Amino acid sequence: MAKRPDFTFIDLFAGIGGFHAALGGLGGKCVYASEIDKKAAAIYELNWGQNPLSDITQDANDEHVVVGDHDVLVAGFPCQPFSKSGAQRGMDETRGTLYWNILKIIEARRPALILLENVRNLAGPRHSHEWQVIIETLREANYRVCETPAIFSPHLLPPERGGRPQVRERVFLTAVRVDDKELVIADDAPFSHQPVDGWDPQYWDLKSDLPLEVRTNEASTSLTENEVLWIEAWNEFVELMWEERQGRRLPGFPLWGDAWIDVKDLEIEPGTPAWKADFLRKNAEFYTEHKKTINRWAKKWKFYGPRFPASRRKLEWQAQDAPNLWSTVMHFRPSGIRAKRPTYLPALVAISQTSILGSERRRLSTKEAARLQGLPEWFTFGSQDNSSTYRQLGNGVSVGAVWYVMKMVVRQNEEILKKTCPGLVRAVNRAPNNPDDVLKMDIAKKR
Repeated sequence: MAKRPDFTFIDLFAGIGGFHAALGGLGGKCVYASEIDKKAAAIYELNWGQNPLSDITQDANDEHVVVGDHDVLVAGFPCQPFSKSGAQRGMDETRGTLYWNILKIIEARRPALILLENVRNLAGPRHSHEWQVIIETLREANYRVCETPAIFSPHLLPPERGGRPQVRERVFLTAVRVDDKELVIADDAPFSHQPVDGWDPQYWDLKSDLPLEVRTNEASTSLTENEVLWIEAWNEFVELMWEERQGRRLPGFPLWGDAWIDVKDLEIEPGTPAWKADFLRKNAEFYTEHKKTINRWAKKWKFYGPRFPASRRKLEWQAQDAPNLWSTVMHFRPSGIRAKRPTYLPALVAISQTSILGSERRRLSTKEAARLQGLPEWFTFGSQDNSSTYRQLGNGVSVGAVWYVMKMVVRQNEEILKKTCPGLVRAVNRAPNNPDDVLKMDIAKKR
């Protein structure tokens, strides 16, 4: 007879299963998963033995809810604009959005705990209306929710708590089912956007903490000829400036090659935004101070020629006292090249912006990107193309962050959950602080 799980959960907008890794590791059993992307669903099934390919709009709507009973609902749902027609509140304003389909499941099955994850902007001023609709509809459904956004990032967790060197700020909305309407307003969020256990994120070291691979054969990690050219050129620029500025670090404002003009020739057009006018002045002053060196450098590298597009004539130096560009982590952005110290990385996004590891002279590999999201070492993408893998990882959740959030929300609402889902409380309380400890043990099961 199979062992009864501590709790059950459903995994909505499941992607490749970051939520599944965390909740499964905590002792839960997934009783329903939904993912509309065929490639992501295939990877989910490959690793978790469950095919999530389905359309939530077909499984939960006005006509029916095919999703069965469960204890915990998790969803990293897309944030589509909510309707603002009319002055009504509540259900009428959520129709036409994927949150509305989630709400249909919540109202029909009434799970003990809900965990929704989304980009930080959902709780920002531009989406204050949408945020309020979510809060109010959950409270109307008898769920205890804090109106203050709870934002967290895996780089705030120390390695021994499952943290990862990645700035991935996400808003986590937690809701706990209650019977008393007077309890639906929670005054405090279950966690804060602060480093945990006194951890200093500046202590992250990619080479040892991720860790970086000794070697990788992935073609997707290689730099193009033009990328090497851009880095070599700017690397020489950085070294020249260190020498000329006698150890003074590069300025923190973006260096715009197209804005390098002698101060006496600077003309700022009326109506120029204040931020842009400020950068134009600072760049003119910087250029004027180092004109001879910059001119020689630009001529040598044909900086204003066709091989340097406008976006590669910009450098944003956030690497403090790093001696050169090759010792930094670089991000090739539409707004320019950003360089920072090799501590923690920017959030994983599309393959075109995958971080470049200067010391390794390559991009982050898919294996390293999977580690960055906290997925276990045995997690596999099979024979899938690397472009799809990067994209799926960029759309995923941080396993360590979810683990931490679950620990904190259960701790805060333990007395309520002991009555509605005691198995969840037992499972979370006995689980180690580090999800890696559990997920490593699952290697024998998976292989």
